[in-house]
Amino acid sequence: MLNGVYSAISALKAYQRKLGVSANNVSNAQTPGFKMSEASSQDIPPESTYTASGESQIGRGTTIKDITENFSQGSFEPSSSPTDMAIGGDGFFMVSAANGEDYFTRDGQFHFDKNGRLVNASGYVAQGWAIDSITGQPQGSIQDIVLPSFTSSPQGTTTITNIVNLNAGATDHSVGVNGLANAWDGGNANGDYMPDGAYDTQTTTKVYDAVGGTHDITVYFDKNGAGSEWEYIVTTRPQQDQRSAAMGRDLGLLARGTLEFDANGAVSNVTQENNDGGGNWTSQNPATDHTGGHFTVQPDFLGGAGGSTVMTIQLDVGSTHNGALWVNGASSSTQYASPSNTAYSSVDGYGAGDLQSIAITKDGVISGNYSNGQTLGLYQMSMAQFNNPQGLKGVGNNLYSETAASGNAVMGPAGTNGMGSIVSNALEQSNVDIGSEFVKIILIQRGFESNLKVISTEDEMLGSLLDIFS
Repeated sequence: MLNGVYSAISALKAYQRKLGVSANNVSNAQTPGFKMSEASSQDIPPESTYTASGESQIGRGTTIKDITENFSQGSFEPSSSPTDMAIGGDGFFMVSAANGEDYFTRDGQFHFDKNGRLVNASGYVAQGWAIDSITGQPQGSIQDIVLPSFTSSPQGTTTITNIVNLNAGATDHSVGVNGLANAWDGGNANGDYMPDGAYDTQTTTKVYDAVGGTHDITVYFDKNGAGSEWEYIVTTRPQQDQRSAAMGRDLGLLARGTLEFDANGAVSNVTQENNDGGGNWTSQNPATDHTGGHFTVQPDFLGGAGGSTVMTIQLDVGSTHNGALWVNGASSSTQYASPSNTAYSSVDGYGAGDLQSIAITKDGVISGNYSNGQTLGLYQMSMAQFNNPQGLKGVGNNLYSETAASGNAVMGPAGTNGMGSIVSNALEQSNVDIGSEFVKIILIQRGFESNLKVISTEDEMLGSLLDIFS
């Protein structure tokens, strides 16, 4: 007669556990990255009994079969922080504790701590691959994402591009062979290194040395006689010229040369001689003495021992030597009957820069935007996927650890191995459906009450039986 009581009691226990699961879901409805749990039940193996028709079975109640997590996608909520990330699709972020233990999470609330580590709220460090500054590709093994410095290293200039128009109607201001170079006086005590009346036009660009210092490179142009040939000299400030041989009038004088134009005003030939700073000139062969098809100059702004800090900078006027002749690009220097001017000027290289902002792409590449105008790839987030995510063990703080049931983590960047993409400036919200949970709670309540009624009925029946003997 007590079978009904035992069955009802088993149901009460099951409903209590189901209520606990739903209560936990509801309490975490606003927890970023939380995944709801679902409890399923099964019947307890029945016991055998005998009836008029033979052996039969009678049930003994119910029990909780399993409690599983639902890893379906949660909705995204915008965030003002670029280090807040959500995963669109499958996969987990990987974080590491101080003891080296790895954990996995869907909660993408990260920030940089005072040591430059990208950490979650528990202080666990996000994992990823360092980006090679040369190739821009991930390199090495998975490691802590740490910014050891919030500055970007400087890069010395390697190319100066000056696209100029030289007035076809100009006159020769510095008459004579190498008249323009002879007009330069880098040792002038008054700082009048180039007399104003000795040239037609000039263009100045700032270049960067290896430690990010800036220096002026000035190119002067002057008509060479009455034809279509122009002289040019390449100079820098004499007080910044640290070449070992530099002295006297040749301080700051790096090179001299000529530009020749055809009847259409296009460059037809370029010549150049380089100066060691001591008045010794070396003619440059366009077929051999060039880099990238351009003549070069070799300034030294730092004065390193043995010429270790000498730079090689290409001079690009829009024409490139292909080994046989000069070929003009889509934008090249010209000699037209209009005032001399610089149409375009640029240099590569940059100084040191301070980190101003962080950006994260959909494939998890973390880039830094620096005050020197550079955007540099720093790290790529590592993600993990499991053959059986239901086998993961929850350890609190929105973290999971792998188990034998989950299988080993399959690591990779976002968008690979079936893993989703990363959305920056967003957080994945809990996937708990409050409406569904309230319905479950109502059904649990009704089921609990029904089984209490079973117990009450059994109690009344037992009481009636006892009354017979009283």
